[in-house]
Amino acid sequence: MVRHDRETVRENRETGDRLPASRWTALLWITFAELLAMSVWFSASAVTGALTRQWHLSGIAVTWLTASVQLGFVAGALISATLGLADRFRPRMLMGWGALGAALTTAALLLFPRGGWGPFALRALTGAFLAVLYRVAVQWVARWFPHQRGLAVGILIGGLTMGSALPHLLAGMPLLQHWQGVLAGSAVLAVVSWGLVLWVVPEHPGPFHPPAFRWDRVGAVLRDQPVMWANLGYWGHMWELYAMWTWLPAFFVASWASRWTGTALISVTGGVSFAAIGLAGLAGALAGGWAADRWGRTRATIGAMGVSGAMALLIGATFQHAPWMTILVALVWGFSVIADSAQFSAAVTELAPTALQGSALTLQMAVGFLITIGSIDLVGWLEPRIGWSHVLMVLAVGPAIGIWAMARLRHRPESLQLAHGRR
Repeated sequence: MVRHDRETVRENRETGDRLPASRWTALLWITFAELLAMSVWFSASAVTGALTRQWHLSGIAVTWLTASVQLGFVAGALISATLGLADRFRPRMLMGWGALGAALTTAALLLFPRGGWGPFALRALTGAFLAVLYRVAVQWVARWFPHQRGLAVGILIGGLTMGSALPHLLAGMPLLQHWQGVLAGSAVLAVVSWGLVLWVVPEHPGPFHPPAFRWDRVGAVLRDQPVMWANLGYWGHMWELYAMWTWLPAFFVASWASRWTGTALISVTGGVSFAAIGLAGLAGALAGGWAADRWGRTRATIGAMGVSGAMALLIGATFQHAPWMTILVALVWGFSVIADSAQFSAAVTELAPTALQGSALTLQMAVGFLITIGSIDLVGWLEPRIGWSHVLMVLAVGPAIGIWAMARLRHRPESLQLAHGRR
């Protein structure tokens, strides 16, 4: 096994030396395509106020506008991995049709002007298509970048972050402040993503063999302590990330409702949400990837989670105070909450034996997104009971667990395998 891993590393290095400069062009187009496709993820969540009135949604139903996407994402990731779709089809076909499927299932929401169960089923299907797209995008970029992988995947995660925030920007535009316009706009962007992947993204010059997922190897992954410390760090990170992305715009609306009303409130909260989640998140993903490659994965993840956890504890104190205070904390939170995201999967690829990598990565992602359903629902359930001044503090539990896990990993000798010895 050790000999096989060394041969794989040697092959990756030789492949990296042969790769043309077009890998940066490929990264740019893959990231841009992912950015556009991911705009459908929070497209319904960005217009929850309008959908609540139009579809007569209860509080629990509102949380499932996002949670159903998470559930579909998990199902899509497990099904595609179990069927080995990445071995059966070219990456551009999988990623492209994933984008088109997400576009069509988002556009189909317009067929339900009165709501019902159909929109939630469509949201789950959207998540399943996005799982195929995202999984292939990460593996595709990793294949292009045997070196500088932390930075490259960080750039890709930055695209995901910007795409996830795009619906808030669309919702704040005067011409798109109706829920139909936001959903249709996101669907159109995902169709553009489909076209870019199929006809613009350059082909990789070498073979594409993503790590395989096998159910019978999950037990071996669970017994691999260094891999599980990295997984636990990721799961703590995920407890915070998607709940923050889901509920931060609602926090803004509740905090600023006495200062602005109507379209002014929608425009302000949409713009600030895009800045905090999208722009600050893009900067954080880039900085996190660079820092991990330069100073080590455990250092970068511990630092990012320390800052993001502190912001989760602090932002409630700014509720209904001066908007600049809330915006400042939100920008720092948006920067730090995503800065470590790419490094946990990169750590697994460096720690796990080659035969276990596919199973380890799939387990990490599936459990992580299931955890997000719990934190999203918990914040929705707690907010009417303890208020916005305190509810987001529960998200700090995730970074605390993640810091502990990555600190444990850092003190293990296997951590020298991370980032070419930069643990």
